[in-house]
Amino acid sequence: MLPLARYRFTFRMAAPLRLPDYAGSLLRGQFGASLRRVACMTGAPTCEGCPLRATCPYPAIFEAPAPAEHAMQNFSHVPNPYVIEPPAFGTRHIDAGGTLQFGLVLFGRAVAQLPLVSFALQRAVEGGLGRERARGVLERIDWQHAAAGPATPYPAPQAFVPVWQQGDGAIAAHDAHLTLPASATHFTPERLTLAIHTPMRLQQQGKPLRPAALTPRKLVADLLRRISLLADFHAGRPGLVADAPALVRHAETLAHQPALRWQDWSRYSSRQQQEMTLGGAIGHWTLEGDLAPLLPWLWLGQWLHVGKNATMGMGAYALQP
Repeated sequence: MLPLARYRFTFRMAAPLRLPDYAGSLLRGQFGASLRRVACMTGAPTCEGCPLRATCPYPAIFEAPAPAEHAMQNFSHVPNPYVIEPPAFGTRHIDAGGTLQFGLVLFGRAVAQLPLVSFALQRAVEGGLGRERARGVLERIDWQHAAAGPATPYPAPQAFVPVWQQGDGAIAAHDAHLTLPASATHFTPERLTLAIHTPMRLQQQGKPLRPAALTPRKLVADLLRRISLLADFHAGRPGLVADAPALVRHAETLAHQPALRWQDWSRYSSRQQQEMTLGGAIGHWTLEGDLAPLLPWLWLGQWLHVGKNATMGMGAYALQP
């Protein structure tokens, strides 16, 4: 079992809200700023050199520090244990009185910080979003459950169930774990489609790969690397993907039929003080061959996403066997 859960936050907007084409960057930025305000005990301008950095939940969630050395390689940064899943691409306007809904995936030790994370999101939206600083009130938090069973070892994510509603004193107890299914010989589809609904940005030597250059090997390599690093740094599970090199080689045996297009979107980078254009592949990507060894990890990727900027919701997909 892995400490991993997806939540859906519903806010009732008191004023009209204008959103960019893709709101992942906006929501992530507002979340990070609010989380720092509610978690920081020292008021220091940066986390660097802070005596409480090792125990503060803010860097552990939002600015995961890279280790000085690691068996795999030296890291300049490591993946953070959350994913913001914004409203559907193209959602530009929410009327006053309407609802803003978005998802949040928490992994590893970050799962235990759900009350703090929820409070930070609540403060962020209460303080106002977007250029107009449109304010909203948190109405409910729902949790999504998915458990594998012998009949359906790779189930689709299930319906959301409420764990907190306006007026509740605390978030209700729930099992914030995901059972990773083992490879099942009685359920081995030879054809599987990834329905990719936010830009999947896989990179090679720092440059994004266009749809024509994507391969099953690259997909599997990037996904397994992300899973391995998250499990190692945030869940104390080094070696979760013990046979990663063999699985990457196995992915080279798969045939594939991409039906993908490139989707660009723009965001403003406060750090670089400029507008940045990001993009990735959207559409359907069908894999064919012996998929059994890869199915558990492809299934898990539905929660963790894959590729660059996954924390702002990029690289989201659903499996369609």
